[in-house]
Amino acid sequence: MKVILQADVKALGKKGDLVEVAEGYARNFLIPRGLAKVANESNLRALRAEQSQAAAKAQRELEEAKRVAAELEKAPIAVAGKTGGAGRLFGSVTAQDIAAAVKAKTGVQLDKRKIQLDEPIKALGTYRVPVRVHPQVEAVLTVQVVEAGDAGA
Repeated sequence: MKVILQADVKALGKKGDLVEVAEGYARNFLIPRGLAKVANESNLRALRAEQSQAAAKAQRELEEAKRVAAELEKAPIAVAGKTGGAGRLFGSVTAQDIAAAVKAKTGVQLDKRKIQLDEPIKALGTYRVPVRVHPQVEAVLTVQVVEAGDAGA
């Protein structure tokens, strides 16, 4: 008997999969527990419609991520910090600081966990920081760490 899974079932498949199972297993276990429904014509049509909507949504998200990545790569982001001697910072510039600066300059809300900063920045200068905007899209953000008085530059 063919059924459409309504939830992930261990050793059988994931939600939305069309699988062939024994009739007794389907009627006595999967269907009563809401784990599957019979793969008749109307249910298959609904499954195809749901899958096409999900694919369209994923495509829209990918296009939006590409647009955001292009916007992020356009202009450098200035992050101000108090400095001591020889261009060293008191403290450091973290992913959270970079995310706040991006939000202030471009209006794009970045999750600090998406900013792939190996270690906090502790000196003045220009840095190239990779940002994972989407699982398939990565942008390289130019971060300029400047002295606190020069933040408008």
